[in-house]
Amino acid sequence: MDMTDVLRRYEPDLKQVEEHLGRYLHSEVPFIPQVINHLITSGGKRFRPLMLLASADLCGYRGERRYPLSAVIEFIHTATLLHDDVVDGAETRRGKPSANNVWGNAAVVLVGDFLYSRSFTLMTRDGDLAIIKLISETTNTMAEGEVFQLLKCGDVGITEEDYFTLIEKKTAVLIAAACAVGALMAGAASDRVESLRAFGHAMGLAFQLTDDTLDYVAAEKEFGKAIGMDIKEGKITLPLIRTLARCSASEKETIRGIVERKQATDEDIKSVFGLIGKYDGIPYALDRARAIIAEGKARLAPFRDGEAKAALMAMADFIAERTL
Repeated sequence: MDMTDVLRRYEPDLKQVEEHLGRYLHSEVPFIPQVINHLITSGGKRFRPLMLLASADLCGYRGERRYPLSAVIEFIHTATLLHDDVVDGAETRRGKPSANNVWGNAAVVLVGDFLYSRSFTLMTRDGDLAIIKLISETTNTMAEGEVFQLLKCGDVGITEEDYFTLIEKKTAVLIAAACAVGALMAGAASDRVESLRAFGHAMGLAFQLTDDTLDYVAAEKEFGKAIGMDIKEGKITLPLIRTLARCSASEKETIRGIVERKQATDEDIKSVFGLIGKYDGIPYALDRARAIIAEGKARLAPFRDGEAKAALMAMADFIAERTL
């Protein structure tokens, strides 16, 4: 099974998720859905709801609760993207002007808050205290991750441990929660819930690792086309952390000057890319991602083989293939 097969299997469910997303965006203030739709309809893959759907399927649940709870996960993800773009001063998102670039920071922050509160409204309607507890803890951890990233922005002293703490809090915990919610809906045993949570956690780490690495890999194929944004924003990810650990003192100072300025030119970015290539930062990061994916897939061993398990395995392989 590959991602095409996965999308085919869950296409009817994903259509239901889309319908519920639209339904829950209703507000007496029309501006709110206008801002949210600008982002939510701009080509997102619904990867997190898909993880939830497949996890619930694996545990034998295919009921209606999957749709509002998928909306909860997607709304929380969307809220973080809106807030991220404000913090980063982003000008584009998914190939179009970012919401903050169109409507301003204040409006976008408040709309992100609306999405968070709408998510908790949907959870209380569902009424499962275990899910409410899990998502509450998840959003709290994600907020910590946002603050931690702000503190580490432009810090060339960031360690690998710092980096993995950051991507765990910002990305992995929500994908882990999506998988765990699928199991909780099904009334799965606690060990099964934990296995799926651990699988999702690994997928989240690997997803962010490959995403960060692609910011450099894309440049090798077509330099100067909306790449190198992490460097411009002062974000130091694993390929660069690896490079900083191995490069000379003078090279490190060159990188420090570029990163701390947060106004990198194309020549600056090309210089950093050259050093990352020199010290094998990209292969190192991708090897770590592949190892994490393998560990995550092993967490599915207790589950019997079938299409749902094959779907989750295919999604894991998709994350690895994003490096190509």
